[in-house]
Amino acid sequence: MQTFIRFMQDETAATAIEYGLIAALISVALIAGLGAFADSLTAVFDRIVAAMDGAGKS
Repeated sequence: MQTFIRFMQDETAATAIEYGLIAALISVALIAGLGAFADSLTAVFDRIVAAMDGAGKS
């Protein structure tokens, strides 16, 4: 019975789960943010490539 009581009072696993949930939320936010930013970034690199192609041909 004492083992069960110690198990119920142990909060170590709860803390690990909380940290895991926080890390998951941050990951989802980063993925969503980068997904929204990807089109703009692709356009910038396309302009850079076009400018470099134009500079190399002249």
